[in-house]
Amino acid sequence: MRAKAKIRDARIPYEVPPPTELPDRLDTVLHVIYLVFNEGYSASSGTMLTRADLSSEAIRLGRLLVQLLPEPEVMGLLALMLLHESRRNTRTSSTGDLVLLEHQDRSLWNRDYIRQGVELIEQALASRRFGPYTLQAAIAAIHAEASSAAETDWSQIVALYDLLSRADPSPIIQLNRAVAVAMRDGPAKGLELVDALLAGGSLANYHLAHATQADLLRRLGNNADARAAYDRARALTKQEPEQRFLEKRLMELE
Repeated sequence: MRAKAKIRDARIPYEVPPPTELPDRLDTVLHVIYLVFNEGYSASSGTMLTRADLSSEAIRLGRLLVQLLPEPEVMGLLALMLLHESRRNTRTSSTGDLVLLEHQDRSLWNRDYIRQGVELIEQALASRRFGPYTLQAAIAAIHAEASSAAETDWSQIVALYDLLSRADPSPIIQLNRAVAVAMRDGPAKGLELVDALLAGGSLANYHLAHATQADLLRRLGNNADARAAYDRARALTKQEPEQRFLEKRLMELE
């Protein structure tokens, strides 16, 4: 309302920006759409893991943007959202509990969304002007096309994360890469990377970093340190399904 009042009082005209200005505005638009999608795909708090209304709206905006401005990264973002959304129905159990990727029923994934996502990735990659969203979508496509968790090509995923780290050197990307390294080379190698990220401090309040550390410690048989890391992750998360999952892990360690 304040913004509308300012526009009215200052008599700011509504003008469609010329095509030359659109590329400079595109990154911000893509970022906002992806934020909306992420809140729908994995809600930051509350009783539900996902919010289908937000994810659907983000995908609708992504499709509209591809029609208006079919740039490679626009296609990459839409592909990324479609590939993630293809797994929605298998990410929670009938009681609303979190189901990890490795335990999801892949026969229930939305194959039409996967097909659309892969086609968009191929178009974006062919342009050779792609960026972080397309690379993330390519990683999601490897998961989507694997017949099982055991058949996932982790070496290719690590290679894509190496490229992604250069395009977007964020700590969360580094955390995801550490998980892929753990799957390819074993939990000890992944734990070294996660420990270094947590020591750097940027992920100190990110619950998934501590949950990842806990899981790798658990896989290595270090239950005492795993319990401490799970406790830290549980204290940081505000989402009830994730809290229940972490509590279950703690009970298993007991």
